[in-house]
Amino acid sequence: MYKGGSSYTPRSAQIIRYAGLLVPFILVIYGLGIMQGIFDRSHYAGDIAFFTISFWWIYVSIVQFLAPSRTKRDSACRLIAYHLLAGAYLLFVSGVSTPFVAFWILLLLASNTYFSKNGLTLSVLWFIAVVGLDIAFWYTRDLTIVAFDLVTLVAIVLSGYVTLSISRAQEVDKDELSKSKQQEGLQRDRILTIVNNLSDAILSTDKNGIIRVYNASSLNLLDTNDSLRGKNIDELLNLADQSDTPVKLLNELKRTKTTVKRDDLNYTFDDGEKIRLEVTFSPIRSSYSRTKKAETHEGYIVIMRDVTKAKSLEEERDEFISVVSHELRTPITIVEGTISNVQVMMKHPDATQAMLSDAMETAHGQIIYLARMVNDLSTLSRAERGVADAPEDIDVREMIHALHDEYSKEATEKGLHLNLDIGATLGHVKTSRLYLEEMLQNFITNSIKYTKKGTVTISVKQKLNIITFAVKDTGIGMSKTDQSKIFQKFYRSEDYRTRETSGTGLGLYVAAKLSHKIGSKIELTSRLNYGSTFSFKLPAVKK
Repeated sequence: MYKGGSSYTPRSAQIIRYAGLLVPFILVIYGLGIMQGIFDRSHYAGDIAFFTISFWWIYVSIVQFLAPSRTKRDSACRLIAYHLLAGAYLLFVSGVSTPFVAFWILLLLASNTYFSKNGLTLSVLWFIAVVGLDIAFWYTRDLTIVAFDLVTLVAIVLSGYVTLSISRAQEVDKDELSKSKQQEGLQRDRILTIVNNLSDAILSTDKNGIIRVYNASSLNLLDTNDSLRGKNIDELLNLADQSDTPVKLLNELKRTKTTVKRDDLNYTFDDGEKIRLEVTFSPIRSSYSRTKKAETHEGYIVIMRDVTKAKSLEEERDEFISVVSHELRTPITIVEGTISNVQVMMKHPDATQAMLSDAMETAHGQIIYLARMVNDLSTLSRAERGVADAPEDIDVREMIHALHDEYSKEATEKGLHLNLDIGATLGHVKTSRLYLEEMLQNFITNSIKYTKKGTVTISVKQKLNIITFAVKDTGIGMSKTDQSKIFQKFYRSEDYRTRETSGTGLGLYVAAKLSHKIGSKIELTSRLNYGSTFSFKLPAVKK
């Protein structure tokens, strides 16, 4: 379908089609009145002219209505036909000075709609020509026709000009409104793009708590693919505080006057899983106006963030600092007290060498305990920060022999046998030497510490390109309860035999962290009074 000038719209084209169908019928009825003498017949040129004009006018109007023009040429031909028939009707049926000449304004509008300024100019010129022809044909009968025709010409031109001016003003307003809507749509799309790319969940509700806008992160946070629009925020968010008291968020929203942040709320999923939320909410305020006595809230903005991990780390940090402070305080106090006693005894004449030696041995033991704790904390810190985690090509046989030689003396002094059980073929592994040695040292020292008699065996075997490292002892073993908790930081068994030896409770926690860093997992087999076995596996390097 042909789309005309700048003022063309589908609606305006439809109105012109209906007007093009209706107006000819009205004028034909008016012409019949002229033919019957009901109206002025001074311009009536006869029945043949009237019926010929009427036939073709009705024919063109029906064709235009049933088959709208599809090309510019079709539109031009039909407009020319309408103008010719309208001019003929004015010249040979009704005369120019008829009330229905006002319908020519429709021709002006149609010409402007389909062909803009050029069409409008030609329509006006044709009307002027029709007026001129009417004066030329009929002025001899009555000179007043000249005056009436000129007045009609001025009236039609002025009316058409005013009508078209109003139409164009509306077009300008419409264009500005369209541009404004486009700008608004563009800004809205930009804002939605920004909001949808935020990692925080954002909800916008009306004043009744009904969700109107939300972003993609809201669906991720709430673990759903369902639309949130139109849902009540209290029905959507099952919230409770730290004492498990249900919290109605809409009540919180209605009470707030400024931006409020809460990080003590838990959200419960349908399967019972809970997460910790940081919720920030604030009212959307409307501006003051004469009709409003006070500022009102048109809705609310809710921003949510999953802080479960952050809060857990924060609580772990606080617990870690508290426990480390407590664990350090005891040996430091003992060392400080022991050294003070030694200073006093050195000045006392009755103090023996044995008394001084015992005191210094006690202080030395506590210093060793502190050194181990600091070493464990240092290793843990390096693991957390990824320091010294560069993989190296390690000769397993050479490393294991070095560890055996290092701890043989300590085991012998305690009356234990430190055995070495290694396969005939041991290859290489590629991992952090520091982390691997730290894990094995931790297992060996623990086995020696908690084994009163018997053996400690370092076992390394290779099978199908997998090397299994294990440290087995015949010590006190562990209960099933202890086995489930032994890798927690600062955990020490309540077994009195464990309490007889000093320990920080960090060693196995650090070992578990290191095993994760090197891509392995510690396996524990233990039985009370029969000993324990700690093992893990690493892939051998293919040569």
